[in-house]
Amino acid sequence: MQNIRIAIPDLNGQARAKRMPAAAEDKLMAGQAKMPLSALNLDIWGNDIADSPLLFETGDADGFLRPTERGLLAMPWIGPEAMMLPMSMYHADGRPFAGDPRHALARIVAQLDARGLRAVTASELEFYLIDDSGPEFRPPLSPVSGKRAMGSATLSMRMLDEFNAFFDALYAGCEAMGIRADTATSEAGPGQFEINLDHGDDPLRVADDTWLFKILLRRLARLHGMAASFMAKPYTEASGNGLHLHASLLDGQGRNIFDNGGPEGSDALRHAIAGVLAAMPGSTLVFAPHANSYARLVPHAHAPTGVCWAYENRTASVRVPVGAPKARRLEHRVAGGDVNPYLLMTAVLGAMLAGIEAAQDPPAPVSGDAYALDLPQIPATWGEALDLFTTSPEVARIFEPELIDNMRRTKLQEMAGMDGLSAQEVLDLYLEAV
Repeated sequence: MQNIRIAIPDLNGQARAKRMPAAAEDKLMAGQAKMPLSALNLDIWGNDIADSPLLFETGDADGFLRPTERGLLAMPWIGPEAMMLPMSMYHADGRPFAGDPRHALARIVAQLDARGLRAVTASELEFYLIDDSGPEFRPPLSPVSGKRAMGSATLSMRMLDEFNAFFDALYAGCEAMGIRADTATSEAGPGQFEINLDHGDDPLRVADDTWLFKILLRRLARLHGMAASFMAKPYTEASGNGLHLHASLLDGQGRNIFDNGGPEGSDALRHAIAGVLAAMPGSTLVFAPHANSYARLVPHAHAPTGVCWAYENRTASVRVPVGAPKARRLEHRVAGGDVNPYLLMTAVLGAMLAGIEAAQDPPAPVSGDAYALDLPQIPATWGEALDLFTTSPEVARIFEPELIDNMRRTKLQEMAGMDGLSAQEVLDLYLEAV
């Protein structure tokens, strides 16, 4: 090892980092590295937020970075000469920095723990492989046939075979980084795939895996002559990228509290679903954080639009999959692939806990085509989602006021920065940034 990248996710999930010599390892492990607190509150271009209280008002003060539980990780896209050290941000007096997305999730995990509960979560990530060498995005050339994928290739074995060398490298990279990758499938869009990451009972670990996987995939794709993108909607006429989150809760004896022995699930499951539905409109800015996100949330585009739940129904925003009762869980289907996974898991688990604590009852589950039903709607625009995020009592219960304010300022600046950009310039911006 010759150098170390210390890295931490900002509100958009971008890795803010420093390169340090390997000789600094002891210093880094002791939590002596520093970075401005404002570094976690940058816009999508990497600019300071002009009116942020973290900036000039407080002298743009440093925070202290401490290593997360992951420790040093391989960087397969570089080689053995470099290692990555994921970090969390603290104030000089040792307090966790409320604007750190990982701390937001840790806070909800602690609340669950105080009730004797552990969350079991798993993420499913959709992404596109893209040839961005020309003026417009195109599917990449097949390494086998030399041709481009055209149209839908849902569950295509041929597509998996043609990009087999890339997926071999991807799975090897996951193993080297301790990311627990499971099934890969070809999805509906041209050059679109999905990877399921293994479930686990440590939400911070699962969120770490998701964040690290996004970094790994994008870097490895470039080594194979392509771009990889989690952008919510790279192609207007093709399906978007989602990030589906599965979640259940275990009690102190390791029993799934959503399991009542039957297919319908327990009262705790229904209460959790009620909490998630109540928080969904206000949390949409977390699930759809970018200008491009809302192109995905349209009817009959494999993404939900109505606030509802259902058993084994992928048109609903919350789905309860069929299966063994001990695996009873909910699947949250609203988020795009462009989300910050720490904020996504915070929003969903925090809403589940709120629903359970209030013993809320959800509306009846829907059946059939949820798009055709008269349902409360998920916010359809970025501006509406921002307004609800900053005024929602459900959001205020889940997130710290400082993080809510930082997010508000960030998105207002990004909205202003989008004025005058062409459609292709927006796509180019988000291609690998999210």
